[in-house]
Amino acid sequence: MKKETHRKRKKRRPFRHLNQFDRDRIEAMKNAGHTQEEIAKILGFDASAVSREIRKRKRKNGVYSAKTAQHKAQQKRSESKHRGMKIEAYPQLREQIIRELKKHRSPDEIAGRMKRKKQKIRVGTNAIYKWLYSAWGQAYCHLLCTQHYHARKQKKKTKREMIPNRVSLEKRPKRGIHAEGDLFVSPTSCGSQNSGAIFCVPVSKLLAGTMIENKKPATMTAAVKSVTSDLNIDDLTFDNGIENKEHEQFGLPAYFCEAHQPWQKPHVENGIGLLRRWFIPKKTDLKNVPKEQFQEYLHILNGKWRKSLGYRSAYEVSLKRGIIQKIPR
Repeated sequence: MKKETHRKRKKRRPFRHLNQFDRDRIEAMKNAGHTQEEIAKILGFDASAVSREIRKRKRKNGVYSAKTAQHKAQQKRSESKHRGMKIEAYPQLREQIIRELKKHRSPDEIAGRMKRKKQKIRVGTNAIYKWLYSAWGQAYCHLLCTQHYHARKQKKKTKREMIPNRVSLEKRPKRGIHAEGDLFVSPTSCGSQNSGAIFCVPVSKLLAGTMIENKKPATMTAAVKSVTSDLNIDDLTFDNGIENKEHEQFGLPAYFCEAHQPWQKPHVENGIGLLRRWFIPKKTDLKNVPKEQFQEYLHILNGKWRKSLGYRSAYEVSLKRGIIQKIPR
């Protein structure tokens, strides 16, 4: 066997900082008359580390106090680094970043290019942003596309609410007269909460609905009861919008589509599409659509002769199937 030529390397002791508990023990053992070597052995540190601790952290009168030592250590560590220190430490790197910013380069572009070229001295995207938002780089924040001078605080995510006692669409009976419901809303840019609650009966393509002032569950419950009171239907199908939270108070069994699968209620989606194409285009603030005018739009669509119904209207088929008792005027 060949003799080992490499000496075994001495295993490096894991490094850790002294904490408040260690400093309390140093103070207690030092006052009890223990030597620095004895203190270091008990704590598991090198004697030189204990010696430096006592020498650098002692008070002006030469007395070592654990409380004072901990305060000095925390102060030094807090001031050891500051935002943008690497960029400020290398003038050429700083000038390169400023030059690229003036060329309308984003921090991500600059940092990515440095990495691609394997630049010896480089920084990441976050480091550039931190430098820009610090006192040293704020003069160049106007070169950003956002022109923000401070990091934007992230909004707290709202707690996701689930629909209680939700029943899957798979459990809906195959027989019966089903109906589908949904909302179409105003654009967010309008700042309006006004929406339209619309329902469609697939077997007759009948559309019914009303305008509502907001998407609160109580408002939706009142709208469902008002619209469905004149319809002879067995159940309703909805998506997972939180406006349907009080579905147990709708007065009819409610079933729900799977998440992000609106195609499971295609007839109401098609009805909303017809409303959008004919009367209420997208980006329309629904606050400006009166309830009477909305009902007139539904009346016109329900009176159209549809190829899928044998060129009969939704009203004619609904009357024949007993879904409605009379055609509204």
